[in-house]
Amino acid sequence: MPDTQSNQRSGPLVGLKVVELAGIGPAPFAAMLLADLGADIIRVDRRADPGLGVPRGAEFDLMSRSRRSIAVDLKHPQGAETVLKLTEGADVLIDPFRPGVTEKLGLGPDDALARNPKLIYARMTGFGNDGPLAHAAGHDINYISLTGALHAIGPKEAPVPPLNMIGDFGGGGMYLAFGVLAAVYEAQRSGAGQVVDIGMVDGAISLMTPIYGLSASGYWNDAREENILDGAAPFYGAFETADGKFISIGSIEKKFYALLLEKLELDPDTLPPQMDRDQWPALKATIAETIKTKTRDEWVAIMEGTDVCFAPVLSLAEAPLHPHNQARGNFVEVAGITQPAPAPRFSRTPGRVHSAPAIPGEHTEAVLGDWGFSEAEISALIDAAAIGRE
Repeated sequence: MPDTQSNQRSGPLVGLKVVELAGIGPAPFAAMLLADLGADIIRVDRRADPGLGVPRGAEFDLMSRSRRSIAVDLKHPQGAETVLKLTEGADVLIDPFRPGVTEKLGLGPDDALARNPKLIYARMTGFGNDGPLAHAAGHDINYISLTGALHAIGPKEAPVPPLNMIGDFGGGGMYLAFGVLAAVYEAQRSGAGQVVDIGMVDGAISLMTPIYGLSASGYWNDAREENILDGAAPFYGAFETADGKFISIGSIEKKFYALLLEKLELDPDTLPPQMDRDQWPALKATIAETIKTKTRDEWVAIMEGTDVCFAPVLSLAEAPLHPHNQARGNFVEVAGITQPAPAPRFSRTPGRVHSAPAIPGEHTEAVLGDWGFSEAEISALIDAAAIGRE
C-alpha cells in the first residue's frame, strides 16, 4: 500500500506505518511522539465518539496532532475487518484497551498477526496484560501507588500526585514509544513480529530504578521529606520569593552550594555543614528566609545563568515566553494554539507538528483510499454503517 504522505512528512521515522486504536492518556501520547517524528499514523476513532471526552473540542486534544483520523465501528464485523485490512500494510498496531477487549472484537494479537506476521502489536495497559490486577480499572495515581513513587512524593503529611507524568506519560507513553521502536528494529532483522506488553506499573517501576539503588545503599530513607531530592534538603527545592512567586534551587555539589551561599550573601562559617541532615531544617529555614527578601525577578537577575543550579518556577502561561524556550523553539503555535514542540531534536531529519488535531473521523474516506481500499469497498462500508461519523 502506498504511503501518500511520505513526501509531505519529515523526521527520522518517515516510512513507519502505524494503526492506532484511539484511547486516552499514554497511547495517544506515544503516537504523537512517533507522528511528530514522521511516522504515518492512522488513528482509528470510534464511529459515534465525538472525541473521547475532550472538554472543549478536538482542536485542544494536542496529543492527537500530526496524524489523520478515521471513524470505525469496531463492534461491527465489517469495521473490525477494515482494521485488520489496514494492519496488513502496517508496521505497528497500538492497542490502548484493557486485556481481552481487542480479542472480543476479533482484533487481538492472534487475529492481527495472522494477517501480518511482521506486525508489532503494542498493548498499552495500566497493570499489564497478566497478573491479579490485569483486568482492573485504574488511573495514573493507582498505578504509581504500586511502585513506591507516590509514597516518596510530597510533604510528610501525605503523598501528592505528580500530575500524571510518572504513570501515564513517563511509565506508559515513553515506554510504549521505546518498546515499539525496539521491536521494529528487531523485526527488520528477524522478519517476525511480536506483542509488546507495556504496563504503566512496569514502566513507573523502571523509572524508580535509581531510587531503589539509593534505598538499598542506605542513603535513601523510605519516608517523605527526609531525602536529598524530596524537599528535605535546604539546597534542593522550591522557595517562595517576596512577591509570592517561587524559584527552584538544585545546589547539590559543593562548588554549586558554595556559589549559592555567595549569591545569598550568607557566610558559610556561620552555618552548619551542608550535609548534616540533623541541621537541615534550621539551614533550610535560613535559606528560605533569605530568599523571601527579594522578588523572583530580582533573584533571576542575580542567579540565572550561573552555576548555582537555578531557575524561576514558571506558570504554564509564562513558560513559552522565557528567553531560553523562545531561543530553542521549545514551543510552537499550530492553528492558533501554543503547544510544546516535538522532541528530541535531529540535525539532519528534524520532526515537526505535521497537522493540528483531527476531528474524529475527518479523513475516513481519504485514508482508506490511500491505504488500498477501492471506492466500491469504501461505499459499501459506509452503507453498512461500519465506518464514517454518525
